[in-house]
Amino acid sequence: MKKVSLGSTQMRVCPLVFGTLPLGPLQANFSPAQGGALIRHALERGVDLLDTAELYETYPHIRAGLDGYRGEVRIATKTHASDAPTARSHVERALRELAVDRLDIVLLHGARLADPFVERGAVLDELLRLRDEGKILHVGLSSHYICAVRKAALHPDIDVVHPLINRKGMGILDGDASEMAGAIAALSRAGKGVYAMKALAGGNLISEALASLDYVRGLPGVDGVAVGMLSEAEIEANLALFADQEPDVALWEELSKRRRRLRIMDRFCKGCGACVPACTNDALVIEDGKARVLEEKCILCGYCAAACPEFIIRVV
Repeated sequence: MKKVSLGSTQMRVCPLVFGTLPLGPLQANFSPAQGGALIRHALERGVDLLDTAELYETYPHIRAGLDGYRGEVRIATKTHASDAPTARSHVERALRELAVDRLDIVLLHGARLADPFVERGAVLDELLRLRDEGKILHVGLSSHYICAVRKAALHPDIDVVHPLINRKGMGILDGDASEMAGAIAALSRAGKGVYAMKALAGGNLISEALASLDYVRGLPGVDGVAVGMLSEAEIEANLALFADQEPDVALWEELSKRRRRLRIMDRFCKGCGACVPACTNDALVIEDGKARVLEEKCILCGYCAAACPEFIIRVV
């Protein structure tokens, strides 16, 4: 697999980024051994950037995948902390649980923050201190907001951005796909590394997977795309696609039938509403004392599952 430069970071990575969210308890709930085996398969086939987050609970899966591996691998994680001490604790937990001395990329996880540099200024300052201490190599931003991505292009301390983009614009909070594409191009001109998320809109575009992935891959300024993969077949299909090989149409047709959905176990839902503000796309409501999902809006990010005190929400 041909590697690409991640902006001006001097890191060269495989453009297919392994998104580990689906492996963990918020989605497929694979054991660390199961998830680790898939990660290891991807690493041995050339994938070398793993995307995770404090919220995902996939550090054990990554550690299992890395056990005994001698090849080069980069790890990007995220903190959703709202204050500096919590941000530091998130970074230290990642270092400890991944058994590494330094994290390659730590993103300020600001999906719903229109101006993360003001609303989470103290968190950014703490991440920069951790960078100066040698615990982080590059600091970045994860966002669903076009305005935040535009601000990131101008920020001297942001090296990498993880923006939401797909051909239908699903999940973008303040505009459409063409506007986000323009913001991404501006990131590239500013020397920022860009790896995109939600190219398939959390599975909503799975029936158009090839066209949807090609759209994001082809955008000016996109260095890589994070893709959640739950089988060796998915890994192999995506590797071939990102290597610009002729796609196996039959395989992609089979993979395109595997659409995931958000499941709320109604029987146990108490209607507390904790999931509603956690949703980045206003896809949850409380009706008749129970949480309900608006499937046409859901991008399967899994944040609602992390917020549920009863642990009754899953992406399946």
